Amino acid sequence: MKENPLNMQLDLDDFLPASDEEKENLVVMRDSVSFWKDGMRRLRKNKIAMVSLAVIVLIMICAFIVPSFYPYTYEEQIKGSENLAPMTYSAAELERKEAGEHVFPHILGTDKMGRDYAIRVMMGSRVSLIVGLVAAVIILVVGSVFGSIAAFCGGWVDILMMRVVDIIYTIPDVLLIVLLSFALKDPLERLSTVPGFGWIQILGRNLISIFIVFALLYWGGMARMVRSQILMLKESEYVTAARALGASAGRIIKKHLLTNCIGTLIVTTTLQIPSSIFTESFLSFLGLGVAVPMPSLGSLASDAINGLNTYPYLLFIPALLISLIILSFNLLGDGLRDAFDPKMKN
Repeated sequence: MKENPLNMQLDLDDFLPASDEEKENLVVMRDSVSFWKDGMRRLRKNKIAMVSLAVIVLIMICAFIVPSFYPYTYEEQIKGSENLAPMTYSAAELERKEAGEHVFPHILGTDKMGRDYAIRVMMGSRVSLIVGLVAAVIILVVGSVFGSIAAFCGGWVDILMMRVVDIIYTIPDVLLIVLLSFALKDPLERLSTVPGFGWIQILGRNLISIFIVFALLYWGGMARMVRSQILMLKESEYVTAARALGASAGRIIKKHLLTNCIGTLIVTTTLQIPSSIFTESFLSFLGLGVAVPMPSLGSLASDAINGLNTYPYLLFIPALLISLIILSFNLLGDGLRDAFDPKMKN
């Protein structure tokens, strides 16, 4: 029967208990997640960032793990194997192969001194990555401490500390590295003779000067970023409550302010790594990097530039690897920013 539209009688079927399937359809809220879990979930959805992360992991494996069992060393000179093309052997190595001996091929050829180029590229990548990571940590520590103190104290302390940052921006870094290189020559040579400090000779005074310059000059951008974050956070209610409970300034900065801008710190530090790698490669290209025979990607490119017409691959390989590392870190940093910045959720 056709139901009368004017009938005011209630339908009893509307008051039956809901089934399990209907209850599940009514659940529209998702499970609550933490800040880190939510950020990592959105990061995994970013395919470009995940591919960049995979490339970085692969480069790190080649730089830090493969050299431990690679049959050649970065400083080993193989007589008669000068300037070999990739995947080729010298005459002596071919004779050994004909005799039934297993000879590992030179995957990327050799340089003008008969050193396997693949292991030198891997060791150069290790040096560049270590410099980038260590420099990023130095910049993070110095910049976050300096910027947080300036913002939390405020007043004339903030003005004075920010003017120091402005002055630091005017200092030429390359000139300071050259000056430190010459100024530290004698002290570092004396210190390298002390037991336990032999690593100074391996790194060289130029690379140590680069680390010092990173600690002195390159933290200005990090300090400004941390200062802007702390200025917004220090007026929050939980900071006022911490002050009322008698918490010290150092505890408030460490436990409340820096902790609540840790996502921004991670993103900024990740984006600082490629900048540090590029700076080290540029200085090594100019001859201000690691001491020979320790290679870096910049010094490999500098050594290969004279043979560009004859052996162009010796230049293209480290140059492309530098570009790949910097591009991967930049894309990963962009992905971290999109994942952990609350303003980017929508």
